Amino acid sequence: MSSSRKTLVSLTAALVAGGVLLFAPPGRGQSDTKPVSAALAWPGAKRGSLPADLPDGTAFTPDWFVDASTSIGTALSKDGKALRLLIRGTGGALRQFRQLPISGDVSFPAVTVSGDDVVWAEGHGNRSPQLWTAGLRDSRPPRQITGDTGDARFYQSEHDLLVADGRVHWVAAAANDGTEVRSVPLAGGPVEVTPQAGTWQLSAWPWLVDGVTSAAGATTLRNLTTGQDVAVPRNDRAVTNCSPTWCRVVSLTKDGVKIELVHPDGGNRQEVAEGTPETAITDVGVLDRFEVYALTGGNADLTGNAGLLIYDLKHKQTVEVSPDAANVVYRGGVLSWSTGTQDLFLRHSLDLRTV
Repeated sequence: MSSSRKTLVSLTAALVAGGVLLFAPPGRGQSDTKPVSAALAWPGAKRGSLPADLPDGTAFTPDWFVDASTSIGTALSKDGKALRLLIRGTGGALRQFRQLPISGDVSFPAVTVSGDDVVWAEGHGNRSPQLWTAGLRDSRPPRQITGDTGDARFYQSEHDLLVADGRVHWVAAAANDGTEVRSVPLAGGPVEVTPQAGTWQLSAWPWLVDGVTSAAGATTLRNLTTGQDVAVPRNDRAVTNCSPTWCRVVSLTKDGVKIELVHPDGGNRQEVAEGTPETAITDVGVLDRFEVYALTGGNADLTGNAGLLIYDLKHKQTVEVSPDAANVVYRGGVLSWSTGTQDLFLRHSLDLRTV
């Protein structure tokens, strides 16, 4: 098994950038009631489990999930000289989309799926990324959509690349800390560029959210179709990140760190957890229903693992996904994580769309 292993992503590190203390003492959770296990709470949900490595012994890193058993991701070639973009299906079936020599400083920084189309960004060193596409369920070969991507920005969100109204959308950095919202027809063609003052990232279409480079996080949501701006709730000692439906507010309390979810209009505020929680994924209130977070403690600092939990905003219920998780990824409605040691681990998946 590969020894390379990412630790759990924690966005509450943004509090450090804002000068807010994160080293809080152990505290209580969202409530004194023990969370129910995902197997009991959602017995009918689709799940998957696969070795971390491919049959050729190379480590596979998922970037997008089609369902609990099918993912698109990257792996080195067996000789270590190339980086591959692959789809890994039921029973371990593999199909290769692209293979690029690592000597070109290559990467696949963003992937998305829309219907039967797979779209990805392809990085080549310091050059602007290229956008490519291929068929998901058919044998359409890969083709380049455009190389005119500007200074493209990807933020580890499922919205980094969006397909809407027959166009692929992304953002790029512009002069004077501005943002370019760029799009191109899925079939290829000229790129359309819409400048925006300030630093923005894509959220659920057709929304932008600001604050991506601010220690305090988001202040405004902007609808690209109507031009409407929506101010979001603010707290001077908190980090706020938003989707069009929910805002995540991470703040300090006497018990440690508190995570809350609230609608952008300030309504329906719900406490997710308090004590030692950390945000586990970039996206907020996924599927407009679930907030994914982690609980650290015990051997977490040594192992890189933590408890993986979900707060169900619909039922106001905390559900434990795994007591010992790492490598947490959420894309396309599917949550993935790994269990085991740094040298020997399994990847698991839970399709939240089937809950």
